[in-house]
Amino acid sequence: MTLFVEFHLIQNFAPSNLNRDDTGAPKDALFGGHRRARVSSQCFKRSIRLAAQEHELVPSEYRGVRTKKLLALLQEKLALAGRDPEEAKGKIELALAAAGLKLKDDGKTEYLLFLGEGEITGFADLIEQYWDELAAAPVGSEKKNKKEAKASAPTEVVKKAKALLNGGKAVDVALFGRMLADLPEVNRDAACQVAHAISTHRVEREFDYFTAVDDKGGPEETGAGMIGQVEFNSATFYRYAVVDANKLLNNLQGDRELMLAALEAFTQAKVRSIPTGKQNTFAAHNLPAFVGVCLRHAGPLNLANAFEKPVAPGRDQALSSLSVAEMARHEAQLAGVYADSRDRWAYLDLSAAWPEGKGVALPNLGALASWVKEQVAAELEV
Repeated sequence: MTLFVEFHLIQNFAPSNLNRDDTGAPKDALFGGHRRARVSSQCFKRSIRLAAQEHELVPSEYRGVRTKKLLALLQEKLALAGRDPEEAKGKIELALAAAGLKLKDDGKTEYLLFLGEGEITGFADLIEQYWDELAAAPVGSEKKNKKEAKASAPTEVVKKAKALLNGGKAVDVALFGRMLADLPEVNRDAACQVAHAISTHRVEREFDYFTAVDDKGGPEETGAGMIGQVEFNSATFYRYAVVDANKLLNNLQGDRELMLAALEAFTQAKVRSIPTGKQNTFAAHNLPAFVGVCLRHAGPLNLANAFEKPVAPGRDQALSSLSVAEMARHEAQLAGVYADSRDRWAYLDLSAAWPEGKGVALPNLGALASWVKEQVAAELEV
């Protein structure tokens, strides 16, 4: 049975520059023939991961780490076991080569790795177990290439090192997936898809011209010590994400309780996630006016086309309220054609614009996260 857990958010941000392009301007996009504010899916995925960590929604042993500094992480873990970091370096290189991972001359991996804490701990344990058998690999200009290093590793180490790269039951790796170019067999297809957030209305960029005064300037020094400008905007965003519950269960190696806990944590983190870009300048800490969760069975339904025609601001209603009402209208239209009779909603609504009776109204975020966990658990039992 297919089961998709959808998240639909309407969120208004005060003047801000949450996600910049290569020129430092807020990202945007043309949608429906009109310029919209945009925050990329990659930006929000990282914000979700950081929110889960900050609020300790996922135990540390079930988190992932995105880094090139795997050598340093393993040296730290082995140092806790009493091993000399310099002596450990060659052994770590050999163990990683056995799994198909190569270190560059600067000690970093060739590209960013997305590994579960369990995988990293597993490598440390493997090196500790075979400490004497792992002859130090040469470093620097005489360093062995990956193929040679792998061939010189003990057969048992090669076998176990390969088996370690299984995702480590890391929730964020299971949700967002990973790709290791040299090791396609350990790739993970994401269980969660996150859309780029777009504004429900037309947006124009604005410019803040700023000056800074030299605190130690003398009376003969007039004017500013520094001048500049920063671009920003303010927008009401539609945010969408969908989790394939069965894919998440598979990525977490069939651990049902961990999968349910992951969905509960994701619900909390998705809502609490706010990008950090230029926040010291703008402090746009604005949580959503509406959070809707829908359990879909026939297939996911992104509701962005509710805003193909931009919402127009009015004197008597906020853009957030108008956006929620338009989203509800569009969803009802689509559901009549494409939805499954088993689909159901739960929501938090601060806009008072979502139709009464369309799903279960819940009082707070904790209740919504619990609802998601309970409903998915019931579905899995059928």
